[in-house]
Amino acid sequence: MSRQLPTPPLHRGGLAGALATLAGTPDDHSGVPDRLVTIAQLSAQRVAAVSYASVTARHDGAHTTVAASSAIAVAVDQAQYADQAGPCLDAIGTGRPTPVPDIAVTMRWPGFRDTAYRLGLQTSLSIPLFAGRGEPIAALNLYGHDPAAMAALTAAVWATYDEAAPAAPDLPALDPGGAELVAGLTEAFAVRAIIQQAIGVLLSERPGTAESAYAALRLRAADAGEPLLGIAQAVVAGQGP
Repeated sequence: MSRQLPTPPLHRGGLAGALATLAGTPDDHSGVPDRLVTIAQLSAQRVAAVSYASVTARHDGAHTTVAASSAIAVAVDQAQYADQAGPCLDAIGTGRPTPVPDIAVTMRWPGFRDTAYRLGLQTSLSIPLFAGRGEPIAALNLYGHDPAAMAALTAAVWATYDEAAPAAPDLPALDPGGAELVAGLTEAFAVRAIIQQAIGVLLSERPGTAESAYAALRLRAADAGEPLLGIAQAVVAGQGP
């Protein structure tokens, strides 16, 4: 009996689509850098809580900003790289969102705090981003001037990572751009779940490691000339090659 074919993500355009598409893109695909640029630009343009956005990634053992909407975001990122400490590095390292509700009073990252505060920023949120393998490849760094708006966004983002996260009824409602970002994260997790299911199916058929199963899935997609997500859906449905 074949397995039920998972429901594909609903959104394909804008910020939500960019996040979902990244989640279904192989980590080594040449299009990943452009997708990260798009996510940073759209986050800054569409999300009301965000004044500036950037994306931090790790290359050749060092962190670097691979996309940014402003030189201000780059400067705050670089302060964290200089100290080898900050919310963007934590987001990549832990795979969990790292909020800074009030930059002026944070004690954990003095280099980040001093630079961000000097540049007039009041709050931030760093969100891990993942591609097809399912592990963090970058952090989306959102910098803002409105703590209340960022708190509402942070609560909504946390809910995509943890369904048991407590609600925050006193926070303002999300703007359309914030809702789009949250929808994109939700869809990205749905994409990742399908790919991880497919990896589990391959491991049940031929024992190995998750890495070897992902490589096999990646190879099937390349040989078929099909998207990684499409091949994963077929494998989960029992229709894979």
